[in-house]
Amino acid sequence: MDRRSVSVIIPAHQEAAHIGRCLMALCRQDLTADVVHEVIVVPNGCTDGTAQLARDMSDSLSAAGWTLIVIETPIGGKIEALNLGEGAARHDILVYLDADVELGPGLIAGLYQALAGPGPRYAGARLVVPPAQSAISAAYARFWQRLPFVAEGVTGAGLFAVNSEGRARWGQFPPIIADDGFVRLNFSPDERIRVELPYHWPITEGFSRLVRVRRRQDAGNSQLERIYPHLICNSGKDRPTFRHVLRLGLADPLGFAVYSVITLAVRMRRKSERWDRGR
Repeated sequence: MDRRSVSVIIPAHQEAAHIGRCLMALCRQDLTADVVHEVIVVPNGCTDGTAQLARDMSDSLSAAGWTLIVIETPIGGKIEALNLGEGAARHDILVYLDADVELGPGLIAGLYQALAGPGPRYAGARLVVPPAQSAISAAYARFWQRLPFVAEGVTGAGLFAVNSEGRARWGQFPPIIADDGFVRLNFSPDERIRVELPYHWPITEGFSRLVRVRRRQDAGNSQLERIYPHLICNSGKDRPTFRHVLRLGLADPLGFAVYSVITLAVRMRRKSERWDRGR
C-alpha cells in the first residue's frame, strides 16, 4: 500500500436521496496534490438508483482528484459492504463514511494529516447535526450534541478513519450492530484524534424513529460488551455523569425533557434488531 494515499469507503443502502450530496462534498475537498485519493461506493441490496447516481459523479470526482470505484452487491447489510469495500481498497489510510454524511471543507486533508504519522491511530471530526424538520428531533439533537461524548470526544458516528497500523488490529468486520463503536474501542483514548473540522450528520426525524434508533444503538453497545469485554477498557469517559447531564438540563430544559423521555421509552419498550436510518 502507498503510504501517501487515502481510500474512502462508503456503504450505501437505498441512498439515492443522499449519495449525490455525499460525493459532491468530496469533490469540494482541498486535496493535497502528492496524495492519491480514491472513493469506493458499495451499493448493497439497493432497488433504487444509488449505484447509477454514484457512477454519474465519476467525471466530477475525477476532475477533483478522485478515482471512483462502484461495487454493487445484491446482499443488503453494512458489514458485508464494508468488507467488500476494504477488499477493493488500495491505499494506506482508510476513511469510512456513511452515504448520508456531508464532509466540511478540508476534512479529508485533516484526517490524512492526523493519521500520516507512525503508530496505530484512529481519527474523527467535529459532528454537526443539520437543522431537523420535527420539533422533537431538533430538541433532542440540540441536547445530545452538548453531551461530552459528542461535544468533546471522537464519536465515530457516520465518519471514522484509521491508518494501516491501526487497521491491523482486527481482521474482517465481524457481524455486529455497532461497527463504529467496535472500531473506536480497538483504540485507547490516547490513540484517538479529533480533527476540529465539521461534518454534517442528519438526525432521525420523529419520536418513534428516534426510539427505534436509540434502542438499536443500545443493543449494539450491549453486544460489544458481551462479545468483546476486553475492549471496554478503551471506552474512556463515554458516559456523562448525572451531575453533568443535570447541568445541561438546567441550561436547556426542553432538550433535556425530550432526551429523557426518549431514553425512558427506550428502556421500557421491547428491544428490536430492526435497522432504521439515522441516529
